[in-house]
Amino acid sequence: MTHPESSLFSHETVLLHETVDGVFCGEGIYVDGTFGRGGHSKLLLSKLGSDSRLLVIDKDPLAIATAKALAEQDSRVIVVQSGFADLENIIAERQMLGRVAGVMLDLGVSSPQLDDARRGFSFQADGPLDMRMNPDAGVSAAQWIASVREADLADVLFRYGDEHFSRRIARAIVIARQEAPIESTLQLAAIIKKAHPKWDHKKHPATKSFQAIRIFINGELDELDKVLAASLPVLRTGGRIAVISFHSLEDRAVKQFIKLQSSGPELPPGLPIQDADIQKNMKPVGKAIKASKAEIDVNVRSRSAVLRVAEKL
Repeated sequence: MTHPESSLFSHETVLLHETVDGVFCGEGIYVDGTFGRGGHSKLLLSKLGSDSRLLVIDKDPLAIATAKALAEQDSRVIVVQSGFADLENIIAERQMLGRVAGVMLDLGVSSPQLDDARRGFSFQADGPLDMRMNPDAGVSAAQWIASVREADLADVLFRYGDEHFSRRIARAIVIARQEAPIESTLQLAAIIKKAHPKWDHKKHPATKSFQAIRIFINGELDELDKVLAASLPVLRTGGRIAVISFHSLEDRAVKQFIKLQSSGPELPPGLPIQDADIQKNMKPVGKAIKASKAEIDVNVRSRSAVLRVAEKL
């Protein structure tokens, strides 16, 4: 049975074939750590035989509803509602450590989440200021903004959104919340727009601030670090991890992780250590891949996507 939400908000899967081709390395156990609406999962399943398994993970209850519908049709699918940061525990509980052939991660917020104003991710339509990937857990953006210290708010806007006017915007938000609670997306967007002295007219002035608040509320960068580290004990030798990121902070974390695992730790110059003696855990598979012009023309949200793939040695 299709969940009613799926017919309302479509989702164009980003770098679909590139990701699945990159992660696929024969039959086995695979993990889609960000199931979303299942685009990557469905294509991967079409390549797998009856003895393979696909474990799909997502925080979002609506994504999980879609995943369960797929599992009813395909016995190879295992569904877990959780954050991908818990990957190692999820795999360990199923006695699959060191046996996984591939892990796929499509980071950030999905199109259905953005397009559904009720989720509070977008400044394009009015909705409750929520921004949680799982609206049943944690603190909403509205709750956080109601009590956060001005300096901490400015720090989040600068660190996670690269917002150069973070202090000015934080000050405006704190002043505004003293007059009335900030509870809707358009309310917050209007405050930021008024406070922002300069912006690219091709991009809404609240873009960076909304991104920063969303990343902070969901702990996205911390979770990314945890899942990258978990890929080492989870993957089998020759297993692969494929990660799609959508902004520089995510991509930098993925790039640095792959570089560290493929070159080993930086050592002081002059140490009598041969290259063969340095522990190398992974190797990059190809170069970073970006969406083609044809894909961007169909799905403008793919323009910032970067795919990186690494293989466990």
